[in-house]
Amino acid sequence: MTETPSAGKQLCVVGDFAWDVLIRTNTALLEGGDTFGEVVLMPGGSAANVAVWATRCGTTTHFIGKIGRDRLGQLARENFEREAVKAHFVESDAHLTGSVAVFVDHTGERSMVSGHGADFYLLPSELPHSVLGHVDHLHLTAWSFFTDPPRTAARQAARVAQAGGATLSLDPGSFQMLQEMGVETFMSVTRDLGINLFLPNKEEGAVLTGETEPKAMAKALAEIYPTAMIVLKLDADGALVLQDGAFHHIPPATNNLVDATGAGDSFAGAFIAHYLEHQHAVDAAYFATQVAAWVIEHPGARPSGDRRLNEILGRSPVNRPGN
Repeated sequence: MTETPSAGKQLCVVGDFAWDVLIRTNTALLEGGDTFGEVVLMPGGSAANVAVWATRCGTTTHFIGKIGRDRLGQLARENFEREAVKAHFVESDAHLTGSVAVFVDHTGERSMVSGHGADFYLLPSELPHSVLGHVDHLHLTAWSFFTDPPRTAARQAARVAQAGGATLSLDPGSFQMLQEMGVETFMSVTRDLGINLFLPNKEEGAVLTGETEPKAMAKALAEIYPTAMIVLKLDADGALVLQDGAFHHIPPATNNLVDATGAGDSFAGAFIAHYLEHQHAVDAAYFATQVAAWVIEHPGARPSGDRRLNEILGRSPVNRPGN
């Protein structure tokens, strides 16, 4: 399923690789009760998911993150080898490779409990400057900002990449973690980064702005991050792009929700891959919506591909109404 990355633009993603313990129930789980379902170990981590999806969409992608010197760490290396992601892992003897419990209920909605694994302990001194200084774009997720470490490393990565001419994107990651960290604190460690692309979902946008209507939300975010194009992920309502003062609504490609895990990450990876190659935000959003629509119809953040996904990745990335 993985396409051979092109020799064009190069992306670097810094952040978390973690293993998802996916727990999917067939019926509602009552407090203190029991039910049948699925319990599966799957590769994940928000930043790692973005790296995989960008690579699957044809972009040469580097990944910088920290794993444990353990079996799950070795499996992480093997996973990225299969996915053709160029991994620059830092190994830790002190911490285990990250893991996340992902609960997917009978309606397809997901909740997560993240362990505090090696991915949370990346230090500035461990960053490979030779990689960061020679890429075209750097992507960060908010999971690298909620605690320090790895916050200082993420900010340093941004400075090194930007000094080499790279653009920068940020996904604010989790509305609940934003609330727990505090909006002002989050803004204080991200507003000065000179972000070029900001990729929140509707819940994260609401927490950051206090707005409830997507256009008002996007406009407020553009004022908070004045150098950034805003791409608001609206789940069942598609996406909204705010670029140079103009709004563009992208309708959803499906509402057949099986598992929402990784939908936002796949959207981000696909959007960045397309935009780096073609520099057309609206077309990139249409393409990313198609990829994310396929993902939510399958369990896990990085499902194995099928013929339909191959068609999405292989055909012209623009499939807009009227085309």
